[in-house]
Amino acid sequence: MSGELRAISTNRHEAFLPSPSVQNHAAFLSWQPDGSLACAWFGGTLEGKSDICIHLCLLGKDATTWGKTTRIEGDANRSEQNPVLFQSPKGGLLLFHTSQPDGNQDQSKVRVRTLDVAPANPGQIIAHPARDLPLQPGTFIRAPIIVRKDGAWLLPLFLCNARPGYRWNGSFDTAALAISTDHGQTWSQTDIPGSEGAVHMTIVPLDDGRMVAFYRRRQADFVFRSDSNDDGRTWSPPAATDIPNNNSSIAAIRLSDGRIALLCNPVSAAMSRDRRNSLYDELDVADSRPDAQDGCKPVWGVPRAPLTLCVSDDGGHTFPKRKIVEDGPGTCLSNNSLDGENKELSYPALTEGPDGSLHLAFTYHRRAIKYIRLAPGWLDGDPQ
Repeated sequence: MSGELRAISTNRHEAFLPSPSVQNHAAFLSWQPDGSLACAWFGGTLEGKSDICIHLCLLGKDATTWGKTTRIEGDANRSEQNPVLFQSPKGGLLLFHTSQPDGNQDQSKVRVRTLDVAPANPGQIIAHPARDLPLQPGTFIRAPIIVRKDGAWLLPLFLCNARPGYRWNGSFDTAALAISTDHGQTWSQTDIPGSEGAVHMTIVPLDDGRMVAFYRRRQADFVFRSDSNDDGRTWSPPAATDIPNNNSSIAAIRLSDGRIALLCNPVSAAMSRDRRNSLYDELDVADSRPDAQDGCKPVWGVPRAPLTLCVSDDGGHTFPKRKIVEDGPGTCLSNNSLDGENKELSYPALTEGPDGSLHLAFTYHRRAIKYIRLAPGWLDGDPQ
């Protein structure tokens, strides 16, 4: 995969990002001060294995090919996943990510490190040593950090709450928000009320101190939504939207015209009989503990396709406009990247360019990260 952009139509360009890994998953996009676009994801042989680590590459401003991918070496005993890139207001690019032993998400840590683009070799990434954030074990991240009007950093969390003697399976996951008022040196935590099963909290700032957040659901029913009227200090309990959810990741942004765009797989457990036991069925790790009991009854294995852009003009209450970006079987009954059985189009990242173009990156069959650029007006024009 060369990373070269191909014109599919006048309104659409796409590329597969170059990667040395067999498995590639969980893309994250971030604009850089020089106008380049950074994409981070995790790669290795299989999610949960200790060879999984963060990968990152850059698409230079006006470039037609993604640059060389940098594999960021991390903890050799942990699976390092879910990168979040953040351009600090004080300057500098920060990489946050999770770090867990095997499939034990309830033992995850969140780590942060500074990244530099090598001045003598543009596109090369230099990663500085990581440090652990002072958050409870089992803390996970996925969505962008939001900077509040007073300068505070809001980092959405989901908590893989442990049950002693039981194996994590998502039954007791909840949402929370980590808040730093000193540029990431210290953090406080606000729990989201009534958020059992609501994860991947993704915040979209509105106007007049209002914010809205959207959630993936372990129950694979709907994308959920909650409100804040005080700049993210307090939140309403999450409630269902009209968008189905398959217990897979979402991305949401506010467009320059004020509308909200939500990128997801609008499929629910009620729409498919496909099921798998857990997220980590393929990990060959001895663990005699039973799965956690009770809780919110997670559903795994619902197809992860099509990948659809859903648009709201009422602050995210309803999403009447829906356009498919990529389609396929979406089969995700296995995470194996070698047997060709996985056909998911999942875990999207979404951002808007200065010219109104939309930039997307997502997991393609657990084998690659696919990038798509949609020209301004694509959302409201004819499908191309």
